[in-house]
Amino acid sequence: MSQTPESADRTEELPAAVRAAIAAHHELYLRDPQAAHLWDPGVIGVPGGPVPCLLLFHTGRKSGRRLNTILQYYRMDGQVAIVASKGGVAKHPAWYLNLCAEPACEAWIGAARSRLRARTVQGEERARWWAMITDEQPVQREYQARTSREIPVIVLESDDAT
Repeated sequence: MSQTPESADRTEELPAAVRAAIAAHHELYLRDPQAAHLWDPGVIGVPGGPVPCLLLFHTGRKSGRRLNTILQYYRMDGQVAIVASKGGVAKHPAWYLNLCAEPACEAWIGAARSRLRARTVQGEERARWWAMITDEQPVQREYQARTSREIPVIVLESDDAT
């Protein structure tokens, strides 16, 4: 049964089992990025088989500390994007707010490491990304239906300044 955005917006946290599975995958990425690159989110109830994941390093907007988060990523036209869905909870994930405050970041895609700049896409560009993302990962449509916020799509671009 689908929730209305108003009822979903009262949900602030992911279930404990989902957080634990993500934490285990995160630890694997830190130890063995190549082994963790493809992950089967079926362990958290998302069907469809293995998906590519990256490890995103970002700066805490309050703490100033270097933080990292594991995320599924998508490729289109030679670009890489991530989605700030967090299962459709009411608030944007902290990592996204951190990127809004400081877009300079780093990503590990398997063993490859890159310094990048995050940019939230808008308008037609977002519509193209969202169509591709939801075709590849239909559960993103469910996440969008759970919340009244527009789920951000963030393109990670080469950061020539670093």
